[in-house]
Amino acid sequence: MERKSGVLMHISSLPSDHGIGTLGKEAYNFVDFLHDAHQTYWQILPLSQTGFGDSPYQSVSTFAGNPYFIDLDMLCDDGLLAKEDYLDIDWKANTDSINYGVMFEKRYPVLRKAVSNLFKTKPLDDYYDFCHHNSWVEDYALFMAIKTRHGNVGLSSWDRKFRLKDKETIDCFCNDEENRKEIDFWKGVQYLFFCQWFSLKEYANSRGISIIGDCPIYVAEDSCDLWSHPDLFQVDKDLKLIRVAGCPPDGFSPTGQLWGNPLYKWEEHKKDNYSWWVSRISHLCMVYDYVRIDHFRGLASYYSIDADAEDALDGKWVKGPSKDLIRSIRENVGENIIAEDLGYMDDEVKDLLNYSKFPGMNVMEFGFDSRDADSNDNIPYNFRKNSVVYCGTHDNETIMGWIHSIPEDQLEYCKEYMNAEKDSDMNWAMIRCLFESNADTAIVQAQDLLGLDNSARMNKPSTLGNNWKWRAEKGVFNKKIADKLKRMSHTYGRA
Repeated sequence: MERKSGVLMHISSLPSDHGIGTLGKEAYNFVDFLHDAHQTYWQILPLSQTGFGDSPYQSVSTFAGNPYFIDLDMLCDDGLLAKEDYLDIDWKANTDSINYGVMFEKRYPVLRKAVSNLFKTKPLDDYYDFCHHNSWVEDYALFMAIKTRHGNVGLSSWDRKFRLKDKETIDCFCNDEENRKEIDFWKGVQYLFFCQWFSLKEYANSRGISIIGDCPIYVAEDSCDLWSHPDLFQVDKDLKLIRVAGCPPDGFSPTGQLWGNPLYKWEEHKKDNYSWWVSRISHLCMVYDYVRIDHFRGLASYYSIDADAEDALDGKWVKGPSKDLIRSIRENVGENIIAEDLGYMDDEVKDLLNYSKFPGMNVMEFGFDSRDADSNDNIPYNFRKNSVVYCGTHDNETIMGWIHSIPEDQLEYCKEYMNAEKDSDMNWAMIRCLFESNADTAIVQAQDLLGLDNSARMNKPSTLGNNWKWRAEKGVFNKKIADKLKRMSHTYGRA
């Protein structure tokens, strides 16, 4: 990656009249903002369809896109909806947050109308071509149809014959006309999503903007991935989890983090040269221009916790696929990969990162926070050249929230380092310091461009209730901010 810069802003956080950010007009406006600010990268979180907890890192499918992001106005322009189908819906969302319960309740009936009209009115050659070239969509649609028929409960609560994919039971389900319609609906939803996504991506690329996307290292327990490939995960014969993912205690979390995701049976992946992972990364490299592999250190060694544990205190480190998997990815996919190498970094992980040659990551907030064990690695003068650097990511506090959470002596040192006279100057002072660093790629959170406090924080790891909800107000990414970002990018050789 060249010496460039960009902005981290998830699709859900874009302004919208319909409850959540979408792939419509405001997404195109954001591309124009990035272009006017002479930025090169737009980083987003996983486009995945969210499940319980609304996290894009806990998706029902590693391949499918989030139906909530399908823009209703664009469907109307395409003749698949009428304005009255959605214009008067009360999404019960504040202008700066998302009400996911209402989204689940009210979005899908509108999408059902659109898909029904798609099958009635449009030539379907493109649709059939999409299904042919995306073999994952059949399993995904079947999974979602069965999930719908089970009242949308999680996979672990399904009838046993469905959960274990009993052939006679599944064949009987698929032969029912109403069930076939439900399967076709979910396939149609994915077709509409990717039509809109690739149109947006083409526009972004035409304006000189590359998309950095995200690959969660783990899948959700309630996922098509686990259901379709149980042999690849640490589950028993009834699909019950045996060991789950997380991370050990540290200065930020005294009991560690219990994520609860199913862990991989890496020995099974190795038997076919990691074909599931290669397929996954290949798909994402088509969807994005660059792919960030989340929790890269878990490929060297991963933290394994008993599935019945209440916290992460008694987990253990287990060796991962390491260079075998990286070799397979490089040979079969390519090199447009970023490694999220944050967290506990031992020599094993550093060696794997060096072997991969992928850019790693640094977070400046960690460099000035005594709670971080690797703080010295995240001081700007120690940033690696082959790195993507941030003031903070979606998992961290905003700059203006963070400066009020650290001790006074650390804040004073930080202000002196950044040459910032007042607390209110800190967001742009840190962005300036980020841009002038030696690292090839600098990414700024959208919230930090706006100087927002922790009420705009995107996610607090291992918590539920108030994450993934922040949205920007219309018009906030204006010419004044674009010009300031442009000047800074030119000053430090990133434009």
